[in-house]
Amino acid sequence: MSFQEALKKSAEILKQGGVILYPTDTVWGIGCDAKNEAAVEKVFALKKRADTKSMLCLVANVAMLERHIAQVPEAAYDIIDLSEKPTTIIFDQPIGVAKNLIGPDNSLGIRVAKDKFCSYLSQNIKGPLVSTSANLAGQPTPKNFQEISQEILKGVDYIVPLEPEIHNNTPSTIIKLSNSGLVKVIRP
Repeated sequence: MSFQEALKKSAEILKQGGVILYPTDTVWGIGCDAKNEAAVEKVFALKKRADTKSMLCLVANVAMLERHIAQVPEAAYDIIDLSEKPTTIIFDQPIGVAKNLIGPDNSLGIRVAKDKFCSYLSQNIKGPLVSTSANLAGQPTPKNFQEISQEILKGVDYIVPLEPEIHNNTPSTIIKLSNSGLVKVIRP
């Protein structure tokens, strides 16, 4: 299957409220349309994860980030531009996403996708894409496709038949960047 065919099929599934398994700029991810509350609930159920634990989103570009965060702190732009490895930033006051994605402190982790497939898919669905590691809650993050459990493989609506563009089998760095100026590294 070509890149374009996989992109089109993935977008169709997401627009119908489905859940996909796809390669990201970090690890294999489970994803859905971040604006669809029912789809987000499906991801929590598939992972057997409490919906009080947050998941992150991927956006295509900074402009899309700005549409989904009430106020992007200036430091975020430097972090996005200068990070050498994929970096997720936890922002205050997300907007235009499913309520069940937003943390109890009114925050949401978002990463500007460096991976072409993720970026194009986010553009295609015109919004953020949920991205959470392809494992059951409490289980180790799979380092490659072969380590993904059968339960996850059978639980998604579509498996993107592409190899990861970037072979990076470690989760992203996570930084909390609050509007008050607080910067905290959650995961280096």
